[in-house]
Parts: sequence; C-alpha cells; structure tokens
Amino acid sequence: MRSKKETAWKKSRTFGDVKGGRKALKWYNSILHRMHNLEAPAKGTETPVYIQDNPSRDFYHPVSPEEIKAFLSTFHEFQAQEISYIWLRKQSHKEYEKEDSLQGCYIWGENVRLIVLYSFPKDNKMSFGKRKPTAKILRWYQEYCTDLREEKDNWYLQWNEKDIKEYYLNGLLLHEIGHHVDKVYKYGQASQAKAEKWADAYSFYWANRLRERV
Repeated sequence: MRSKKETAWKKSRTFGDVKGGRKALKWYNSILHRMHNLEAPAKGTETPVYIQDNPSRDFYHPVSPEEIKAFLSTFHEFQAQEISYIWLRKQSHKEYEKEDSLQGCYIWGENVRLIVLYSFPKDNKMSFGKRKPTAKILRWYQEYCTDLREEKDNWYLQWNEKDIKEYYLNGLLLHEIGHHVDKVYKYGQASQAKAEKWADAYSFYWANRLRERV
C-alpha cells in the first residue's frame, strides 16, 4: 500500500489528506473507452489538439489553451508534439467532492496520449478537510501558495487567480508531462510510486529551469 504522503498533486476533500496517487496507472486502452471516444489526430494535424469544456457554474479553468500553447512554445525539451490532446475538462461539485477527485491525469492508449486538467473552484479554495495537511503536502504547493487557513473544521489553501494559473502550468501540467515523457521515452519506472516521484521531480526540475530563463 502506498503512503498517503507520496504524491501531493491529488487531494482528498472528504478525508482531509492527500491520497497516494491513482489506483491504477491510466496508460491502458480501456481507460479511453471509459472516459471518451477520442481517436488519434489525423496525419498532419498540429498537436497537441486542445479541447476546452464549458466549466460548471462554480468552477473555471485557470489556464486557457492559448496560455498552455504559449507556455509550451517557450522551450523544446519536453517533446510536447508527442502529446495528442490537452483537455481542459469540467467537473461538478459532486465530482469535486469525491474522495478520489483529480486535479489532472495522463492517459495513454489507442495511439492517443492525453493530458487532462480539471477545472478549479471559483472561490479559489483548495480544501483538505478536517485534518491539517502535512508538511510534505504543503511543500508541493509552497512555490505557488502558502496561504493556509482553517474555517469551520476545514483546512484549505486560499489561492488567487495569478498563483493558481502558475501552479497549473509549472506544477500540474509539468507533472503530467513528466508521466508522458516517462512512458513515451521508456524510462520505465518499476512501480506506480516511482512513476509519481519521477513526475514530481520532473516538474520541480523544469519549473526551476524555466524560472532561471525568465
């Protein structure tokens, strides 16, 4: 069983802690049938192809396809052209409140390489539940947000639009690109835990490199 501290990009609002990543790596063909019916982009199509859902009433997308495209164009090391789709996907309050709700995920299958980034609450509150998040969890977010608050038996990070945008690009997106690079270029992490740690390290490394370039 994985430690709940191993991956901090996935939150649990119900139990007030960070769950230890995905139950199964989403690199298998069947996951595509459960989520969508995407097919590989036609030959000659510029990739990644961007898909943007209209968010639910109380949610918004912190980044736009144009902002992601501009972000990826600032460097060439990530081989982003190997990614088929980047999907800004909506979620409802009911979905967001689930114990296994996601901020983002990487999916591999059917000749499709897909990154999904989920919408975020308009109040910019990232809730953790009744228990104060651990130092390990907070270290994942500390480059972007340190405004930890407690209110009515709920611990949460209070973000602003500028910081959540930076986190979605330099933290969350780079983490999922890390999974993509690990899979496509066959670095071959031996376990799910190692794959998550590798993606975290990838995100931290390239976020720091990009800061040095600005």
